[in-house]
Amino acid sequence: MATISHSGDSQHYHLPVPPVKPNFDLLYPLRHWLNGLDINNAKIAHFICFLIPCTCPFERTIALFGHPLFHIPPLCKLNPLYDEFVSLRFRALSYLADVCGEDVTQYIC
Repeated sequence: MATISHSGDSQHYHLPVPPVKPNFDLLYPLRHWLNGLDINNAKIAHFICFLIPCTCPFERTIALFGHPLFHIPPLCKLNPLYDEFVSLRFRALSYLADVCGEDVTQYIC
């Protein structure tokens, strides 16, 4: 294995460059639309907070006679639009709390 010395050698060592992947995102239009949604109506903000849960509904602990058998981890992060939905829910909660002055504790887990 070669070592790099700083003594003025004329040899240059380059790190390997990974192959470039094409940046084709099939869901980009939907991501862009979700990120561009502007929350400016309290009814819509309430609907979004009601529709998008604060915790993953698929996470479960399966028990038999009170003894846990296995645990199903949260699967929501497998959703390719997970970050956009969480961001949309946060914007709706912020609108209700900051602009409308409403108590949003009913939507927080």
